[in-house]
Amino acid sequence: MSLVARHLEENGIPTVIIGAARDIVEHCGVSRFVFVDFPLGSPCGEPFDGDMQSRVVATALDLLETAKAPRTTITMPLAWSGGEAWKDTVFTAEQPFLSQDQVKNWEARKQRYRDQKTPT
Repeated sequence: MSLVARHLEENGIPTVIIGAARDIVEHCGVSRFVFVDFPLGSPCGEPFDGDMQSRVVATALDLLETAKAPRTTITMPLAWSGGEAWKDTVFTAEQPFLSQDQVKNWEARKQRYRDQKTPT
């Protein structure tokens, strides 16, 4: 989404990104970013917490209107109700990003792509 936002901005359409993974989003150089320290997939807040979600969206709309400089980041002062335990399960042996079979399949696809690019 960050790269899409940059493309839209370059073509005159203002954007605001709401999300986590701050290092990645800021590295992409988005114009306006509302950072929430929440699990991936929950950028506007916890499910069924309308008040929290409204605060996040209102902050994003405010930022769209008030940002004075490019690459403006606002950090939402919100906390996930279950604490930070969710961070302990991201990319761990108990919850890996990809299973061993998925890694093998990915490597095989990558090799097929390389083979297709190699002149015969």
